[in-house]
Amino acid sequence: MFKGLNAMCETVHNLARSKGWWEQDNPFGQVIANCHGELSEAWEEYRKGVDPLVTYLTSDHKPEGIPTELADCIIRIMDYCGHKGIDLEAAMTRKHLFNQTRPYRHGGKKA
Repeated sequence: MFKGLNAMCETVHNLARSKGWWEQDNPFGQVIANCHGELSEAWEEYRKGVDPLVTYLTSDHKPEGIPTELADCIIRIMDYCGHKGIDLEAAMTRKHLFNQTRPYRHGGKKA
């Protein structure tokens, strides 16, 4: 169902490794904190009033904006999956299939 994710994980991880980000094993807590940091950056873009569909470039041509920060979080997740050999395709497929069996607005939360 989610074909190609594992290959993307491997590609993302190989790039991160080639850029020196895995010279030592990163603790799981650090990986999660970095993902949280990217989501916090997306939230800050939203709080500044940046349109969720807008990507803009800094003076050094670095892309910024909500889509970029969300992509950064996904890239960090894929990097970790590639590093640990996690089958992200299988995990996402299994979870998606399970979610299809859940009732409408399951869990009783308001939002």
